[in-house]
Amino acid sequence: MITSEERVVIAGRQMATLSCCSLFHFHRFTRNKGMELKLVWSAFCLWMLTCLLLPASSSGVVRIGLKKRRLDLQGINAARMARREAVVGAGDREMFNHFGHPDEDIVPLKNYMDAQYFGEIGIGSPPQNFTVIFDTGSSNLWVPSAKCYFSIACYFHSKYNSRKSSTYSKNGKPCTINYGSGSISGFFSQDKVEVGDLVVTDQVFIEATKEGSLTFVLAKFDGILGLGFQEISVGDAVPVWYNMVKQGLVRDEVFSFWLNRDPEAEVGGEIVFGGVDPNHYKGKHTYVPVTQKGYWQFNMGDFLIGNFSTGVCEGGCAAIVDSGTSLLAGPTSAVTEINHAIGAEGVVSAECKEIVSEYGDLIWDLLVSGVLPDKVCSQIGLCIFNGAQYVSTGIETVVEEENNRESSVGDTALCSVCEMTVIWVQNQLKQKATKEKVFNYVIELCNSLPSPMGESMIDCDSISSMPNITFTIGDKPFVLTPEQYILKTGEGIATVCISGFMALDVAPPRGPLWILGDVFMGVYHTVFDFGNLQLGFAKAA
Repeated sequence: MITSEERVVIAGRQMATLSCCSLFHFHRFTRNKGMELKLVWSAFCLWMLTCLLLPASSSGVVRIGLKKRRLDLQGINAARMARREAVVGAGDREMFNHFGHPDEDIVPLKNYMDAQYFGEIGIGSPPQNFTVIFDTGSSNLWVPSAKCYFSIACYFHSKYNSRKSSTYSKNGKPCTINYGSGSISGFFSQDKVEVGDLVVTDQVFIEATKEGSLTFVLAKFDGILGLGFQEISVGDAVPVWYNMVKQGLVRDEVFSFWLNRDPEAEVGGEIVFGGVDPNHYKGKHTYVPVTQKGYWQFNMGDFLIGNFSTGVCEGGCAAIVDSGTSLLAGPTSAVTEINHAIGAEGVVSAECKEIVSEYGDLIWDLLVSGVLPDKVCSQIGLCIFNGAQYVSTGIETVVEEENNRESSVGDTALCSVCEMTVIWVQNQLKQKATKEKVFNYVIELCNSLPSPMGESMIDCDSISSMPNITFTIGDKPFVLTPEQYILKTGEGIATVCISGFMALDVAPPRGPLWILGDVFMGVYHTVFDFGNLQLGFAKAA
């Protein structure tokens, strides 16, 4: 059980708070001893100073209060565009194939513009305060450096000055982290890091001397504190959480997130390091094992819109829990069906309708004859198997002829759209729909494909009529209602409603992949069990 003595709320600057129990003892001391006021006050100040200098609470549990910023449409659009760029960059670097190779810098597939929960930490002696995202989708700690002279972003955020810290140790190893929307570069340093009343000593972190993107200028945070596994840590730096455990600062090798989805609430949420607060959830947690160390990744079952399966994760999908994004990301085929079901406005996809008009009958015949869905597009000739996965028939031109890149991108798109069309037709066949009805439905889905920028605008008045969305985790349903997966920004007549789902396609064998961000974590309290390598989900209180 977590007591009020162990709470640390971060709200503008870090403060030591007096517990009710300690105040009680102070008043009793002054009453019984009858000391002069001056002596009593001196003793009290000495006691308070001692408390500030003591290490973390003996129970090994600490809570970190989170602030929450309001969503803004520009930020969401920038985040979605950045993530789309990140997907392309990740594919080029084949970063998903680099797990478990400590000699390589592995860049998490994410950006941070859409993160809305943040807290404060201190670095150095005396502590220099920074607002950071507590991010389960990455593993490094980085903040802007006082030596960042030529990046505009650095002038809008707090900067770490090693000369002002008596506990600083030089490292100096250079590093770069590449994101789809830009990059940061700098060098490693070492100092103590305060997280609540936990003090981590000799923590290696990155001083960012260059932040090469407008994304970081607009960010509401100074840096990132990664809570992922060391396997994806740039430079193989030991994450802050690992050092909390190694230095005996936490009672249990567990941390948990509670995110407050009430936009009017002063407290945005809490992270509990070393335990779980029973006041933050209802019932019992459903636990699933971590399947891939790096991200907090697990296997997810079927995905339902209303009561109907999308077929995308019928055989299982990889999913990661990511506190660094406020959205839910999934395969385009599934997100398109969601958009259609909730009336989201997208753009008309010429490629999609081309596939239906030219290959629709052939797709139907192949599926009816018993050809496996994942073989249909290769038999048509739109995709080929390269020994690991299906790719477009034009992929060789990318390797052989740089000048043919544009045509190969088009072929890749046709392959992807073909695969989506097959999934949609197969789902309708399972419901014994007629051929005409099936293709009318597929054409409607073509019109609901996410737009290039990722916007999916919703009619706010229709939220009550939208279907529930269900994720299957540990063979149990985890339901999101429309009120929970639709994001609102603005007020009054300026209110805009946006789908909390965005498209993200990751090729096999790593994909299909879902990213469960704050939209999901706000509904379901999440436990990150480092000691037992498992994740737990329960209804948030």
